[in-house]
Amino acid sequence: MSSPLTVDLFVEDRAHEEFLKAMLRRIATEQERSLSVRVRSARGGHPRVLEELSLYQKSVLKAPENLSMPDLLFITIDANCESWNRARRKIQETIQSPFTARSIVSCPDPHIERWYLADPDSFAQVVGVRPKVGQRKCERDRYKAILSKAIVDAGHPATLGGIEFAQELVAAMDLYRAGKSEGSLKHFLDETIARIKTL
Repeated sequence: MSSPLTVDLFVEDRAHEEFLKAMLRRIATEQERSLSVRVRSARGGHPRVLEELSLYQKSVLKAPENLSMPDLLFITIDANCESWNRARRKIQETIQSPFTARSIVSCPDPHIERWYLADPDSFAQVVGVRPKVGQRKCERDRYKAILSKAIVDAGHPATLGGIEFAQELVAAMDLYRAGKSEGSLKHFLDETIARIKTL
């Protein structure tokens, strides 16, 4: 294996954090790379992610001996029914030039829970029921409710609404099938795999 990659992660909440950490580790393993993930922000939604990202960049550039530059910087916020491009642009406008080449921006469309549900076949293997995702709709908490209901319907305790299955779901997921189902996930997978291959 090559030298370990350092990855800094900025996400909205725990659902993002658990899914992204599991997916990054899976991709790194498949690319025969070791990975160290440092979660820099995982609470507070869009505004907090962008605010903390700005402070982080200033800190790294001001005192690199205290906070080292990562090999890759991942920033993920939900599209929240905005266009995927508009959500990405909002993040990209916050990234300073020294970080541009090492940044990967992703925006689950409309929410991260659709990524958890992206491959219903593997979801059924892991959880025990096949979720009824339906056509994409822009309702707040719609996919959170679908994910949570599937967990309960399968007879599991509703402890974390499904995010406790992130590692198992990601490990079982057929990435081709999931990417075909969720365009925003495919973009994240393609960009991440390509970038890790070149490092």
